[in-house]
Amino acid sequence: MTAALAAATQAVPAVGGPAPDFELANQFGEPVRLSSFRGQNVVLVFYPFAFSGICTGELCEIRDNLAMFEDANATVLAVSVDSKFSLRAYGAQEGYGFDLLADFWPHGAVAAAYGVFDADSGMAKRGTFIIDAAGTVRYSVVNPRGQARDLQEYRAALAGLGQV
Repeated sequence: MTAALAAATQAVPAVGGPAPDFELANQFGEPVRLSSFRGQNVVLVFYPFAFSGICTGELCEIRDNLAMFEDANATVLAVSVDSKFSLRAYGAQEGYGFDLLADFWPHGAVAAAYGVFDADSGMAKRGTFIIDAAGTVRYSVVNPRGQARDLQEYRAALAGLGQV
């Protein structure tokens, strides 16, 4: 791990605290900045790698239930350490209707800022952060390696945003 990445590695942002801002390229090379989504909710999904089994299952479940997120005024942003070129092929193959963001270089810097970069394996952990319209973290979960996240937890967290 580089010294810069080690310095950037932080704890998982606390629920009720601000979501760290970032800008990454999506699968088409377009810049996507988190703070540009103020006024709407964001579901920020970190996953280890494109084309891997559990990751594909999780993202396909989001794809197949995208209306649930849209009904909650939420934009899904999925982040991995893959390059934008890999993400473009992955998104096209799976028909994802949301941005896949490349945390490729500096390798894993955004995942590190969210406390979900695994420096030993060079990948992001399975972390999800639901961020409200004001940029505050309202829900977070980091699952152990090999364990998929539960879509019903997202549903409950998104429903709770109306009461915040």
